[in-house]
Amino acid sequence: MYIIKVKGVAKIPDYVQLRDEQFTLLAYFRVDRPDKSLDKLGLADKAGQIMEIVKDLPFGQILKLEL
Repeated sequence: MYIIKVKGVAKIPDYVQLRDEQFTLLAYFRVDRPDKSLDKLGLADKAGQIMEIVKDLPFGQILKLEL
């Protein structure tokens, strides 16, 4: 799985994308509201770990996520 943090502009907030190995979009959620999207993916138990990675991830960088 891959994670990308996207910088928002003006009234559009920052977002996070989670993508699979074929780079298909799995989840797209606001940085400050990850709960529902991660729950739908079955990753609610790893939300803290994922958000810790997001906090330190630079905007626009793609990171392979090993969970």
